[in-house]
Amino acid sequence: MLRWLIGGGREPQGLAEKSSVQTIGEEQIQNPYTELLVLKGHQDIVRFLVQIDDYRFASAGDDGIIFLWNAQTGEKLSELHGHTHKITAIAPFSSSDVTEEKTDLIITASADRTVIVWDCTSGRQVQKVSCFHSTVKCLTVLQRLNVWLSGGSDLCVWNRKLDLLCKTSHLTDAGISGLVELPKNCVAAAAGKELIIFRLSASNNGSEGWNILEIKRLIDHQDNISSLVSVNDLTFVTGSHVGELIVWDALDWTKQASECNFWDSSVHPDVQPEIKLSQSPHETSVQHLTSDEECVFAAVGKGIYVYNLQMKRVIACQRTAHDSSVLHIEKLPNRQLISCSEDGSVRIWELREKQQLPAEPVPTGFFSMWGFGRANKQANQAAKKMQENTPVYFLELVGDLIGHSSAVQMFLYFGELGLATCSADHLIILWKDGERESSLRSLTLFKKLAQNGDLQLKL
Repeated sequence: MLRWLIGGGREPQGLAEKSSVQTIGEEQIQNPYTELLVLKGHQDIVRFLVQIDDYRFASAGDDGIIFLWNAQTGEKLSELHGHTHKITAIAPFSSSDVTEEKTDLIITASADRTVIVWDCTSGRQVQKVSCFHSTVKCLTVLQRLNVWLSGGSDLCVWNRKLDLLCKTSHLTDAGISGLVELPKNCVAAAAGKELIIFRLSASNNGSEGWNILEIKRLIDHQDNISSLVSVNDLTFVTGSHVGELIVWDALDWTKQASECNFWDSSVHPDVQPEIKLSQSPHETSVQHLTSDEECVFAAVGKGIYVYNLQMKRVIACQRTAHDSSVLHIEKLPNRQLISCSEDGSVRIWELREKQQLPAEPVPTGFFSMWGFGRANKQANQAAKKMQENTPVYFLELVGDLIGHSSAVQMFLYFGELGLATCSADHLIILWKDGERESSLRSLTLFKKLAQNGDLQLKL
């Protein structure tokens, strides 16, 4: 059972009405998160969490306020005021000059058309810029170049002091909704259905000036690009609102592979089919992508999918992982995934390998009628061998975290310190390993008793 440490939780959404998604009982042996620490302060939807260091993180959302928190204790460290409208993007920016000590900064963009750089230690504003013609929708830090980019109706390049180094002209009416860093000082920008490749270069005249040049436009997507992620220096991946996933070469920007049938049960025969006359874009939209060196993990509609980059196919999926759209997904250092949804739930999944049964012989049928039995036998043996050598995986639900009363927007994983989630219910929840927390309390109590005993002996 869950133990509530601070504050009062609201009744989780949808307890009375549950769909046919996979469920798990109260005895969740593999779920360590049995304690909750509820953090209050925001007055509106909390949409963003960003990690500052090993124990600090920032939260932001529609109230325009940024809070800094201690992930171990739940202590509120700072409350940052400066924006007048909702926060639209946030990014950490740890920077250091030769003459200065390392400084932990965060950059925030708002619908008030301003961008602010904050010092995470002092909580003060370092710089503020108000020269934008439209809302900045995304921020990306290029740590290697010690610059950062803002995307909106145009693409701007800034140094850490908020000096504008260069910018593009007005790109598209849709504007830039996402950015990902590529090798050779390049970036990929999602602008509607298009993927635009830019290259940054320092000026040759010895000044601190920079140039940004549009290199290529990729128009392979059929609908607006909703998510993009860098896999490594060779590969990046994009997803669209109509369920397209495209794997790109990060060096020459050519399409390497694609997956457009996430919702098709014939493509994923292990999944229970659903009888539907049509699929709406909301049900097939690629909401979020994350990756390791081997696989891409996609939140598509209500489901989660594991796409193997080497095999170029989906190797495991849960078409109805949640009751509503999955908004965020991450892979943990082990073989587990965490997903959160509009239905207010956070779920832990484990990627497991199926125990395969011996391959069934393929019926000879037509081929045997015409004397092709021998060839068919060879083909059957080849297919059997390939099946034996190809592992089959599935996603098993091992934890169901119910504490929020509205859509869970995203989360941060802090290892042994636990998990932080943010929601439309204005709350942040720290999910803690119950056994670890109990051991820490026992250790603290033991130390106090030992200190008191020493004190009494001295007296």
